[in-house]
Amino acid sequence: MNEDLKMVMDELQEGVEKSLSHVEAEVGKLRAGKASPSMLDSVMVDYYGSKVPLSQVANVNTPDAKTIMVKPWEKGMLDEISKGIMVANIGLNPQNDGEQVIINVPALTEERRMQIVKMAKSESEHGKIGLRSSRKDAIDMIKSLQKDGLSEDMAKDAEADVQKVIDDYNKRIDDTITAKEKELMTI
Repeated sequence: MNEDLKMVMDELQEGVEKSLSHVEAEVGKLRAGKASPSMLDSVMVDYYGSKVPLSQVANVNTPDAKTIMVKPWEKGMLDEISKGIMVANIGLNPQNDGEQVIINVPALTEERRMQIVKMAKSESEHGKIGLRSSRKDAIDMIKSLQKDGLSEDMAKDAEADVQKVIDDYNKRIDDTITAKEKELMTI
């Protein structure tokens, strides 16, 4: 494979990795009724006038499947942490015991589980749109190389390679969603 085709495949790989990473990150934020420190990843806390991620001012852990404990490094941050969790609007109710913030994660109703599965499938579609966009860019680059003298056989082989990569990442996105759906529907 010549250098130009290698560059096309490298750019394709970068694009599909971004799409997959985005889907995995977004699906990871969807809560499945089990407590997880990642549920608080989007929480920003006011730390002496600037907004910082919760993880920079406190230790977050899960002692059991229904509880998240947030232990600040400075006791004065307890109220700010509680406020940040409320402002994040993630459906969790923090309780401050003077030492740490305790969050009891409520069990999900069947209806809510179905809504979350729909949200996960919507995210998978966003990821697949990203894959299609990456494929289109790669195919356009191959066609441009063909106009500049790349043989038709090499162009066809490169397009087949592009499709293999896209098919692989489509399957990986589907597997991610299937795993999340299984996790959500398991009580």
